[in-house]
Amino acid sequence: MFLNIRFRFIATLILINGSVNAQQQKTILPDSLFSTYYLQRVSHFKTLPQTKGDIIFLGNSITDGAEWNELFSDVRIKNRGISGDISAGVIKRIDEVTNRQPSKLFLMIGTNDLAKNIPIDSVIKNILWIADYVRQQSPATKLFVQSILPVNEVFKKFNGHTTKRDLIEKVNASLQWNAKPHHYTFIDLYTPFCNREGKLDTTFTNDGLHLTGEGYLLWKRLVALHVDEH
Repeated sequence: MFLNIRFRFIATLILINGSVNAQQQKTILPDSLFSTYYLQRVSHFKTLPQTKGDIIFLGNSITDGAEWNELFSDVRIKNRGISGDISAGVIKRIDEVTNRQPSKLFLMIGTNDLAKNIPIDSVIKNILWIADYVRQQSPATKLFVQSILPVNEVFKKFNGHTTKRDLIEKVNASLQWNAKPHHYTFIDLYTPFCNREGKLDTTFTNDGLHLTGEGYLLWKRLVALHVDEH
């Protein structure tokens, strides 16, 4: 219960300064609110070479789990996934991404927020804040907001995540609707990853939340045109 209250508090802090088309100001969140793994990854990202014009994949463990540059045979592609991350965590570390002035940014975030019972309006507003901030700080970056992937409870794992199917669909619908006013391209990954029951197809997962190699190959096919376009 304490963790859920804490993360709802984080969401509230972030939303204080977020509004459409306004100058985006960041709320500074203390490191103590985040995991040691999160802090390790952020520290690592900050010490890597400061390259410009890259293609960055940003998100949580589902993004973290891919070897993106090998999938696409492209050294420009950088992985900025952190296992367990939430939308507030992306906001806290977004400057490391925007300072690089990437040519393209592929964002997927939100499933861990919902698992922590952060309200969907907070999740949506945080993601839209990120979109507006990226445009403000790195206006030449092409931003692609990817839908949250479906989940499947058949493996009886990650119950906090796999029971949030309805909320995932609501967040995705809002992200699609808000694409034009917030100046990003929405990519629907949810639908092609679903089976006939509307759940994450077991062809692409072995725990109902994360992806197997076949899942990452499908993801690659779904975004390849956007990655390759000039």
